[in-house]
Amino acid sequence: MRLAHLILAHNNPLQLERLVKRLSHKEADVYIHLDAKTDIALFASIGDLPNTHFTKKRIKVMWGEYSTLECALIGMAEILETGIDYTHINLLSGNDYQLQPTETIHKYLFQNAGKTFMWFDQIFDDWYHGQARINNYDLAEFGFPGRFLVANLMSKVLPKRKLPYKLTAYGRAQWLTITPECIEFTLRYMKDHPALRRFFKMTWCVDEVYFQTVLCNSPMRDKIVNNNLRYLELQHDFRPRILTMADAKTLATSGKFYARKFDLAKDSAIFDYLDNNRSTDR
Repeated sequence: MRLAHLILAHNNPLQLERLVKRLSHKEADVYIHLDAKTDIALFASIGDLPNTHFTKKRIKVMWGEYSTLECALIGMAEILETGIDYTHINLLSGNDYQLQPTETIHKYLFQNAGKTFMWFDQIFDDWYHGQARINNYDLAEFGFPGRFLVANLMSKVLPKRKLPYKLTAYGRAQWLTITPECIEFTLRYMKDHPALRRFFKMTWCVDEVYFQTVLCNSPMRDKIVNNNLRYLELQHDFRPRILTMADAKTLATSGKFYARKFDLAKDSAIFDYLDNNRSTDR
């Protein structure tokens, strides 16, 4: 059995290299989508690490726009094209870090080879903050001047948007550990349902609703565990707080496999602690 890690990165080559080395294992491969706005030469040495690859296709990624989802789909599609029999593709940010020993993670995932681990809520029942994703128009992907003002006006004067195909809206976090079967289903579903793709192209932060909405409305629902195996703390602006040594005990006892987010320049000691700590082995 093998595990694939897909990292979406755009900065901090030293921190990314440390993450790749932490994930390194004889039964794992690491794939990196590096934002096309970033000079890949600064990251060249990372590509020389064992079982580490940069995606062949790179796109410019803009926060909150459709490109945040598209770069993940590009990486996942390339991983599937390798033909390697992975149990899961583990989607990470370059600002994430591993909490548990690698052997612990691999053992658990291999024992649950048919399960996708993803955080989801039904948006109009349990996630008030996410409702604007569905109701409001977003035109950032289209790139024309004044698009944000136009989108705000459309959201005020036009009826609230509705998901096509009578789908129920689900969402929460982009980061997940997903089976190839579920990835293949979502890619095929979007191809076969063009109205959904058009809807998502005008959805702000679509990366936090795409997988949840497609999979939770599908026969795959029974194969999803509502736990994305990640620890994070959201601030008042709903962005993840930077984790430091002040969080060390909480991270070590969280039972989660990964956490976000970290900043090597702000606190390198937490990386050393997590690398050296083995009390989390189960």
